[in-house]
Amino acid sequence: MKKFVNDPKDFVPEMLKGIALANPDTLAYVPEFNLIMRKDAPREDKVTIIQGSGSGHEPAHVMTVGRGMLDGACPGDVFAAPPAHYVYETAKTLASPKGVLLLVNNYTGDKMAFEMAQELAEADGINVRTLFINDDVAVEDSTFTVGRRGVAGNFFVMKAVGAAAEAGADLDELVRIGQKVNSRTRTMGAALTACTPPAKGSPLFELGADEIEMGVGIHGEPGRRRAPLATANEIIDELLESVVRDLPFAAGDRVALMINGLGGTPVSELYVLYGRAHEQLAAREITVGRSYVGEYCTSLDMAGASVTLVQLDDEIEELLAAPAEIAARVF
Repeated sequence: MKKFVNDPKDFVPEMLKGIALANPDTLAYVPEFNLIMRKDAPREDKVTIIQGSGSGHEPAHVMTVGRGMLDGACPGDVFAAPPAHYVYETAKTLASPKGVLLLVNNYTGDKMAFEMAQELAEADGINVRTLFINDDVAVEDSTFTVGRRGVAGNFFVMKAVGAAAEAGADLDELVRIGQKVNSRTRTMGAALTACTPPAKGSPLFELGADEIEMGVGIHGEPGRRRAPLATANEIIDELLESVVRDLPFAAGDRVALMINGLGGTPVSELYVLYGRAHEQLAAREITVGRSYVGEYCTSLDMAGASVTLVQLDDEIEELLAAPAEIAARVF
């Protein structure tokens, strides 16, 4: 393993410290709870929005804290859910009179941690709601999950509810918006290589030189099938077909199209995939209204990509277009 790592157990805290030091005017780091938070949070005039999940998916979620998106993120170790008390203490620290919304990618560990934290926060009199994100069409159930996994589509939920919260929406309205965006968002990914967690020091799974994993999870979970290496067009066509068919998306739809890198894919290759996906959607008479190409939800150094479609309407498109100021600077 060749990585910029000191002691693997210090990897996440050192990363979080670096994020805060790079954004001294807007972000603060609370090491006791792996918490990255807005310096102006909590605010009495807006609902607080928090997300956690494991580390290793950056810029999700610690690099999406800022105006117009999250108020705080409290990750666990690499590919591990945050402890429930991290989420609970984060909710207490950032509680607003207008309430707290917890965003959770649908994995068993994350679900347990956030539900327990919600119960503890409610016992303290905090008005808190939880919204689960499950955009992955690859499998209905997989390692770590009960139901569909939450993957790169979580960015659209964060962006929409973050913009609405900044505009003063109440907690019930944010839940409605988040559920609506989640219901209109679908994702599927493919891996060309495995990833290497710092604490493990070796690839998480094995792929042959001529193999890919179609429908891979962002923690390296198995997908729909292991397949022979194919051309970029063949890979994106299969991913796109699975996503389009699932909602289903149809002629006349206006969509947001995201090609998300999984950590080890050059952006030039992502644009190759984007170009083909855009053309294939046009052939189906589906209009791309908003485009996203880059790394939004990664799997450490995995070479691979995912495609996400969001069925747009005027409300969602306006929220996605609202300004945001975050460490990732990808919006």
